[in-house]
Amino acid sequence: MAKSKTPAKRARIAEANRLRNKSYKSKLKSSIKKFEDSLNQTEVDVEAARENLLQATSLIDKSINKGILHKNTAARKKSALSKKFNSIAE
Repeated sequence: MAKSKTPAKRARIAEANRLRNKSYKSKLKSSIKKFEDSLNQTEVDVEAARENLLQATSLIDKSINKGILHKNTAARKKSALSKKFNSIAE
């Protein structure tokens, strides 16, 4: 632990940020998993899958602004999800 006030405060802030980022990443991964689960059902509901895709892409876009994901990583994830959806929707 830090000995003076300023480094101690930075450590507290870094820990708070780490927990916030962890929570947001977990929410993002859950949304992506929900979308993929909707594609892996025996009878695929295209509208439900489309709704889950929109929700996942929205969270991915928000994560760029919050600094959770790099913009190229987000673009790669969105592209992969869209490819999966388009293969089912045809």
